[in-house]
Amino acid sequence: MRITITFLLTLLLTGCSVWQTTPQAPPAATSQAQEISRAQSIGLTKVGTISATERGSPDDVQRAIAAKANAAGVPYYQIIMVSETVVPGMWYATAVLFTGSAAGRAQQ
Repeated sequence: MRITITFLLTLLLTGCSVWQTTPQAPPAATSQAQEISRAQSIGLTKVGTISATERGSPDDVQRAIAAKANAAGVPYYQIIMVSETVVPGMWYATAVLFTGSAAGRAQQ
């Protein structure tokens, strides 16, 4: 019994590390908006959200999000959801827009 409890406690504590994100530096800003990961978004300033609905494939809606992020003039975006709607072949995506952090702008 003691071994089982120890084993289950070890599994539980190991599983908690899955939810931790090690911060990573975002790529250098360019003239085009760049998709970043959750780890790269730590320390950046959220400035809004965008969404898009496109007929076709998940790639089509991701390209639409990239185009909207470029139009918004932000350096970074993170797609947080891509889902097929109830209409087959119609895809929906949502993304968060980011600008550089205040500390990053002060160093540049």
